[in-house]
Amino acid sequence: MNRALIATLAILLTAPVGAAQLAGVTMDDNTTVEGESLVLNGMGLRKKSIIKVYVGGLYLPSKESDATKILAADTPRHLEMNFLFGVSASRLADAWDEGLENNTPQAPDEVQEKFKKLNSWMVDMEKGDQLVFTYTPGQGTRVTVKGKAKGTLAGKDFADALFSCWIGKEPPSSGFKKGLLGAD
Repeated sequence: MNRALIATLAILLTAPVGAAQLAGVTMDDNTTVEGESLVLNGMGLRKKSIIKVYVGGLYLPSKESDATKILAADTPRHLEMNFLFGVSASRLADAWDEGLENNTPQAPDEVQEKFKKLNSWMVDMEKGDQLVFTYTPGQGTRVTVKGKAKGTLAGKDFADALFSCWIGKEPPSSGFKKGLLGAD
């Protein structure tokens, strides 16, 4: 066999089956939330200047490229943030506050209080760390930081405000939003 063929076979045999990759981060094509199968809707790379900060992956019951429809539906949603660069807890909290203000400027007091609780759960994130947000109708949004469940924040209104931080009218970047919506 020639070397090119051997190299190609080696790549094919070691590549995960049913997975997508972006900036060195691999995510499964499917995940399960409360017994329901969700599909990887899309992946986005969050960059700050030239620094690759994290890769996000959005999972939904079925593919959807319309953010308004995603937020309107009361269905499970799952978003993973895989960090490529260290970010302090205070910067994460500032980003949540900015995302809330930019995408849900008249947020009810109850939603603002839940964002304060979310901020209190933030810790310094390093390369390889992960934040996971899983919304389940009737239960709320479960927050997992570095593999540890921090708690669940009740209400679809909170989930909509949180997911709007990524796919709302003012996301971290238009490219990031397009990636999550599978339009990139």
